[in-house]
Amino acid sequence: MAGPAAEAAETGRPSSPRRAALPLAVTPACSGQETPASIEGPLFKPNSPARGDLITPATRGVRLDLSGVVYDTACTPLPETLIEFWQCDQNGDYDTSGFSLRGHQYTDSRGGYRLQTIIPRDYWGRWGQRAPHIHTQVQASGGPVLVTQLYFPDDTQAYGRDFAALNAADRLLNRACAIDLTGPKDGGYTGTFDFVITTKV
Repeated sequence: MAGPAAEAAETGRPSSPRRAALPLAVTPACSGQETPASIEGPLFKPNSPARGDLITPATRGVRLDLSGVVYDTACTPLPETLIEFWQCDQNGDYDTSGFSLRGHQYTDSRGGYRLQTIIPRDYWGRWGQRAPHIHTQVQASGGPVLVTQLYFPDDTQAYGRDFAALNAADRLLNRACAIDLTGPKDGGYTGTFDFVITTKV
């Protein structure tokens, strides 16, 4: 996940006005700590389409433009890393007959990915009531598969749902896997989440 902006390094010497006006350096987002794993759940389907845009003309819901970088534990970006996403819709339903709101992609030359989708709704399932989440699998070539779930901040506004209460009641939720959201703006959100994975089996 994206880390906070770095503070300016202290040198012990007073800064000149020109120096003070320069933008501060940004701390690399990678912490080197592996993204926590979670359960896959029963609704994963293999052979999803290769696509980063899950929005179709029939898709309804609050839009989400999610992006980030996949790093290894040495904080090196990982190009050509496979990322799989699947989620329920605005009604809390998964498409089990087709591939709506399902897809996979590979990270670009800088280890980056981008997903255009919607914020899923909560639902009642095998593990009780689940907070809104996006299932994810991440795998570098030849490495182990990270299976995890991404969650939403307590102040997310979608479908008239109380995300704070839903998050608090979900025993599987891991706040280390919360998406950093900006918005809502123009009816949707922009989000970021960086994965850190191991490349060794």
